[in-house]
Amino acid sequence: MRVTVLGAGIIGVSTAWHLLERGHEVTLVDRQADAAMETSFGNAAQISVSYCEPWANRKAPWKALKWMFDPQGPLKFRPQLDPAQWKWGLQFLAQCNDAAFERNVAQLVALGQYSHAALKDVVARTGIQYHRLTKGIAHYYTSQKSFDDAGSAAEVMRRHGVARRVVSREELLRIEPALRGFADQIVGGTYTESDESGDCLAFTQALMRLCTARGMQTLMEHDIERIHTQACQVSSVQVRDQRQGTVRQLEGDAFVVACGSYTTALLKQVGVSVPIYPGKGYSATLPLLKPDQAPSVSMLDDQMKCAISRLGDRLRVAGTIELGGFDLSLDTPLARTRAAMLVRRIEQVFPGVADTRTPEEGGDPQFWCGLRPATPTNIPVMGPTRVGKLWVNAGHGTLGWTHGAGSGKALAELVSGERPAMNFRFHGQAVTHSALPRMKMA
Repeated sequence: MRVTVLGAGIIGVSTAWHLLERGHEVTLVDRQADAAMETSFGNAAQISVSYCEPWANRKAPWKALKWMFDPQGPLKFRPQLDPAQWKWGLQFLAQCNDAAFERNVAQLVALGQYSHAALKDVVARTGIQYHRLTKGIAHYYTSQKSFDDAGSAAEVMRRHGVARRVVSREELLRIEPALRGFADQIVGGTYTESDESGDCLAFTQALMRLCTARGMQTLMEHDIERIHTQACQVSSVQVRDQRQGTVRQLEGDAFVVACGSYTTALLKQVGVSVPIYPGKGYSATLPLLKPDQAPSVSMLDDQMKCAISRLGDRLRVAGTIELGGFDLSLDTPLARTRAAMLVRRIEQVFPGVADTRTPEEGGDPQFWCGLRPATPTNIPVMGPTRVGKLWVNAGHGTLGWTHGAGSGKALAELVSGERPAMNFRFHGQAVTHSALPRMKMA
């Protein structure tokens, strides 16, 4: 089959790789000059199967209301005159109950375990280097009340087959000695040995190069302008070369939309609605001054709701979510406050270990923000649409790196008429057979 993949983040490139593995002819399109230059560029670097809990839970509405007026709050709802935002918010509230939480956790863990296995397989077969560390993820707590609640959260994950265990402060310090300078603030933690971390940008770009070497056609720096349909199926996708200004129509047997937060507008052209809304996240990547004192275990900071991962001779801290539209600015007062908050936390937890100076002070921090494509359930939208030949693989929120390899493999399997070996409800499972060319219906 001739398959066009729209979007070259971790989801799109992984999809392209697994399509090539199954013998398909693949074209990959993206508006950037290289892969992973948007949401996949500066994420938290964690493969966090054991911490893939949905945002929506019974406590979330009250926390969101409290944080709304706090510029340093980890989740910030910025009301817009946008019906899509309010519709998404109402759908999110409908998921804030225990039954929905359990249901959504089961889906996220199933995809996470499937994806982690797929990632390990790709790495074993390709030898891609991306600052991978397989030392697990530790979650440390500075509040006794939050730590007391950690046991319940760990039990939820254990029910779904994840070995996340509660550990004392002393054991946490044995797991990651780099925390000793902050030990007096820590009351305890949780730890999962099976999780890992690595540079999503490096991995995705290396995987795209391997795809290209296997014959994939890449149309980088091409704007995706329109999906054309005829007789209830895609006839072509119109793209424009940014440099030449030339327009071309891409035809084929299947088209996969993996455009992150921009998937919603693209699918709307053909009457397909998906509940994906952008959540702006931030990260700071800092040079290490004392590599021997830096952490090698990836971590979650419960108080600040941020993640910390080592990437070679750098340290990355990432976190916060703003639900406020497609704003990608880094120079507003709010953006500067949130970026500085992340850097300040690194200095508090690991004093003197990383270069936390501002550029004005002679430092070299790499600040980034990206739009995480979030669904109200945190479960991505993966599968066929009601428009023939048109597939979607988007909506992974903060778990794009965790779920990327498996999402790409599962979508490639579906397009190829195979059934992915996991208990996951794919988008469009109830669509008619006529909408699924060459796909075997389960």
